[in-house]
Amino acid sequence: MSDIKLRDFLELPYEQIEELNLESKRQRMERVAPDQIREQRAKYLTDERRIKAVTVLFSDLEGRLHTLDYDKKFLLSSLDNLTFDGSSIRGFTEIAQSDLILEIDWSSFYWLPSDFFGPGKVVVFGTVLNRDRSPFASDFRARLHNFSEELLKRDGVKMIASAEIEGFLFKGREAERRYHETDRFDLISIGGYFHSLPQDPLRQFIDAAAEVQRAMAFGNEKDHPEVGPSQFEMNFGPAEATIAADQIQLYKLICRQVAHRFDMTASFLPKPITGINGNGMHTNVSLSKGGKNIFYDAKGRDRLSEGAWNMIGRLLNNADDLCLVANASVNAYRRLDPNYEAPNEIKASPVDRSSMIRVPHGNERSARIEVRSVGPDSNPYMWLYTVLRVGLEGPEPTADEDKRPRTRILPDNINAALRSFKRSPFMKEILGEVPHAKYAMLKKASADRCPRLLGKLIKRGEILYHHEVTNQMLWATF
Repeated sequence: MSDIKLRDFLELPYEQIEELNLESKRQRMERVAPDQIREQRAKYLTDERRIKAVTVLFSDLEGRLHTLDYDKKFLLSSLDNLTFDGSSIRGFTEIAQSDLILEIDWSSFYWLPSDFFGPGKVVVFGTVLNRDRSPFASDFRARLHNFSEELLKRDGVKMIASAEIEGFLFKGREAERRYHETDRFDLISIGGYFHSLPQDPLRQFIDAAAEVQRAMAFGNEKDHPEVGPSQFEMNFGPAEATIAADQIQLYKLICRQVAHRFDMTASFLPKPITGINGNGMHTNVSLSKGGKNIFYDAKGRDRLSEGAWNMIGRLLNNADDLCLVANASVNAYRRLDPNYEAPNEIKASPVDRSSMIRVPHGNERSARIEVRSVGPDSNPYMWLYTVLRVGLEGPEPTADEDKRPRTRILPDNINAALRSFKRSPFMKEILGEVPHAKYAMLKKASADRCPRLLGKLIKRGEILYHHEVTNQMLWATF
């Protein structure tokens, strides 16, 4: 009797998972009709008896990823009425207007490695709607997607993006939420860039997480320990804006899940430890038209086109106003420290890594701009949406502003960034009045829970009240 297998849930080899996800990604990039993809996925879920649940993902206004597991049979029978309580999500709805609707984005369907995510599950992203099925203004994934599609339809232009996301690996599970017990993090490794052995714990984590990424069709490029001890970075290829932002969210989810299985914590706090390098999310951006990279000009300055330099000019001109989107927490401003290779200068350079924007050496395929002043805890959908809107439509510098005698510096604390964000009419215009006000309110609430003068040492509040760390119990102890 003990030898009887009671359950037979879906568990696929990594190679087969990669093939399925690559085909799904191809359909997404080729814009196969949504009704056709929905029909295919619904039939697959119906026929594949070994799938028990579908995990639906969405992100809140601050960029924190949320997951809902729907029983497969229930989901298929209730596709037009998948509701959830929006008042339980920070920055979404008030309790008197709590119900919101999730609409499945079938093009974003992923198969998961069962050894880390459990057998019998697949994952898909959802679009948040109001009760009348109108777009929910604070769902920046939908807003990024919709604006990208409008840009493609109107001008034939696609935004291509990728992110270099750094993180730290700490001993023990839930290390961030338990920070108040010791006021410190325990590193897994004290080695740094190129100094980790092939099978030390940091490398084992990187290898395992990279395998999951590969299976999920990320297009892996390279992975390695970073400059700081116990710090890592795993790079993957560029993609259209919404896919790139989805992959950022999945990257952090994968890293956290793999670390959890190893009794560790993968942390994407921008500056978790005093005295060593912080975590960044360098964002590479280019524009494509008709399959051609229109940021490239062999005769242009640093081999970039005039259009690319126009985008750089707008991003630099509005750097103060968009800083709060790029650096979304109290802790993020500790990273903007020039003593630790931090990009805090509002300028562009092909070589100077203290510049907010770097111009990597590129060719017709790889020409791009790299925005370096971004923390890994930013909302990737809001961030890429903001880069696209500001880069294409933002106020340009005047002739007088172009003659400024000295390099400007990014805000060095969240309160200064918040002031610039709140008084910016263009940020209010592109984000929308309600999301703009809600986002400012959430950032102020976090700032008010930390000392205004932070000093040199990391303070407990920066960790415990961080939007990717805090929970209701911690928030209520203030």
